[in-house]
Amino acid sequence: MVFSSLIFLFIFLPLFLAAYYISPRCMRNFIFFAGSLIFYAWGEPIYVLVMLFSAMWDYCMGLLIAKNRHRKQIARLGLISSIAVNIALLGFFKYFNFFMDSLNHTFGLNISFLTIALPIGISFYTFQTMSYTIDLYRGKIDVQKNFISFGAYVAMFPQLIAGPIVTYDKVAKELDHRTETVGQFADGVLLFIQGLGKKVLIANQIGLLWETMHTTPPEELSVLGAWLGMIAFALQIYFDFSGYSDMAVGLGKMFGFELPKNFNYPYTAKSVSEFWRRWHMTLTSWFRNYVYIPLGGNRVRPLKLYRNLLIVWFLTGFWHGAGWNFIVWGLYFAFFIILERIFLQKLLNRIPIWLAHGYLLLVVLLGWVFFASDSLSDAGVYLKTMFGLAGTDWVNSTALYSLSNYFMIFLFGFIAATPLVWRYFQKLSFWFQLLLYVLLLLICTAYLVDETYNPFLYFRF
Repeated sequence: MVFSSLIFLFIFLPLFLAAYYISPRCMRNFIFFAGSLIFYAWGEPIYVLVMLFSAMWDYCMGLLIAKNRHRKQIARLGLISSIAVNIALLGFFKYFNFFMDSLNHTFGLNISFLTIALPIGISFYTFQTMSYTIDLYRGKIDVQKNFISFGAYVAMFPQLIAGPIVTYDKVAKELDHRTETVGQFADGVLLFIQGLGKKVLIANQIGLLWETMHTTPPEELSVLGAWLGMIAFALQIYFDFSGYSDMAVGLGKMFGFELPKNFNYPYTAKSVSEFWRRWHMTLTSWFRNYVYIPLGGNRVRPLKLYRNLLIVWFLTGFWHGAGWNFIVWGLYFAFFIILERIFLQKLLNRIPIWLAHGYLLLVVLLGWVFFASDSLSDAGVYLKTMFGLAGTDWVNSTALYSLSNYFMIFLFGFIAATPLVWRYFQKLSFWFQLLLYVLLLLICTAYLVDETYNPFLYFRF
């Protein structure tokens, strides 16, 4: 992964940008499409065919829908075919073994698992292509008749493998008529470096602590160690994913695309509902527009509203991973969102801000236990340890050493998870900001050369 990161940063990206900008404007979508396919095939040489099939199928279904706008049955057939194929692809590659395991346990069967890898980014590009045919059927967008342009949208390498989820309407105009400017390119470079810094200097470093606590035998993990591990994971997943999202948006700007923002300081929220308006905003928006609102949204009776929320959060959890721990994680947040709808939000609005913020952080931290664990049983053991119910020490030498060793990273992570650093940074002179960005890039490069721990958490989704 480290070697691949360096190749991408210093060889592939500069060559890709050079080829893109020296080519005629009429060829840039083709160059972008071809370069995106090379980038994807670099990590997934076989599964690039799955992505191409998904793109071709939805492109054809889009043409069918557009041609038969006044013949609703045929248009609806095209929409259903698009959704069915995408869900079938996602279901086969991501959930087949989960379903087989559930059937084996429920009925005492012995169905063999398939030894297939999960295509990187399949959860993202299937949702994107479905948004195209759904919005086309609704009449919200125009059909894309050029497959190269549509393929450039589906294979868009900056966000292909880990988001943000870009619905077609967000880039429809830019696919055919975009203007790349020096200012936009410069903003993209700076945003990319900013995201790289989040990923390499915070997520990777604090992630080592979570990795240590996660692999520590339960009987050796203290209460303090369990809490430190989960706080470390909370910081790691935020700076890992938001850092990648910043890099994706920055890369998009370099190629003339304005991709949507995916994070807005979620740990500063004061309720679970607000947290999910700030975390992975493109996924939240996707489920709101294509599941929640079609079910009736909040314009229904309370019981149906709660049903809608449960469905959306069940699917949100299941989207993240093929495991009961992810489903429980989704329903866990649905429970608190429903409570806030019923009465809790009014209470949160009346209590001191620091208390509401503390409630949010506690709920989110406990929720991450289900997300970070390998199974529900592992999550149960970890939660017992966090609350001193596992019979282990409250504090031990390992936890104290970890606290002292990672104290500064924790402190910087806490501050960087708020707008304070960015507000202060904007007050600096342009040349001093530029110097800091150059130093940040050099430091990140040095870390990438030196370290071997460089995971991208959301690649598995």
